[in-house]
Amino acid sequence: MAEVIIVRDPIEAGSVAASIFMQQIIANPATVLGLATGSTPLTTYSALAKEVREHSIDVSRVGGFALDEYLGVPPEHPESYRSVIAREVVEPLGLTPEQVFTPRGTGPDIARAGAEYEAMITDAGGIDIQILGIGSNGHVGFNEPGSSLASITRIKALAEQTRRDNARFFGSLEEVPTHCITQGLGTILRARQLVLLAFGSSKAKAVAAALEGPVSSAVPGSVIQQHPRATVIIDEDAAARLAHSEYYRHAWQSAQDLRAVDF
Repeated sequence: MAEVIIVRDPIEAGSVAASIFMQQIIANPATVLGLATGSTPLTTYSALAKEVREHSIDVSRVGGFALDEYLGVPPEHPESYRSVIAREVVEPLGLTPEQVFTPRGTGPDIARAGAEYEAMITDAGGIDIQILGIGSNGHVGFNEPGSSLASITRIKALAEQTRRDNARFFGSLEEVPTHCITQGLGTILRARQLVLLAFGSSKAKAVAAALEGPVSSAVPGSVIQQHPRATVIIDEDAAARLAHSEYYRHAWQSAQDLRAVDF
């Protein structure tokens, strides 16, 4: 069962998530991060960058792998995930750019790009801690409903709901790509730790289905139930449809109390 932390707002969520990432980096200065894009992880990246600066944490050996990339969008495009990761993660945190990767969405023999990315992750020793968001239709990464629970990095068609959700980053819906290359659900599950974030009432249905419904390809985010070390950090609105929110609050407070006790 995932550890579920219900917080007031995205700012508090970012602070809680950043502390998890900081503990990992301090324990292993060569940590490999799994990086998500979109608006959800921004407060985490901001809080983490602040922690790195204020505590003079050496992140020169930290590496990273993005979850996904648009197909056919050149890396230099401002909304390519290569550009987004550079702008929102690499530069604020002071990471070494050559150690942070995104799937290849352009170039020759694009059908091999998924296998290439899988090999890169394996060669890096795997992902230590993966940050995730969840779409309103339950997708994680760009694994849309119907994705195999054992899937690996591959090319996928984007659902129209996902394209509509992402149109805010482009000039119009017509400019949003129709295909992507994404880490698979099986790839995500190989990360040693997962941290999933979700905010707002529009995510409440997907959060409830992912955490308390059956594990199903109809709700890709439900694979988080199969991971032995998963933390879910959500605000009050995203938690609104959870049947067991009272228990999650109790379990989180109990965990904090235990950490304060010297046995």
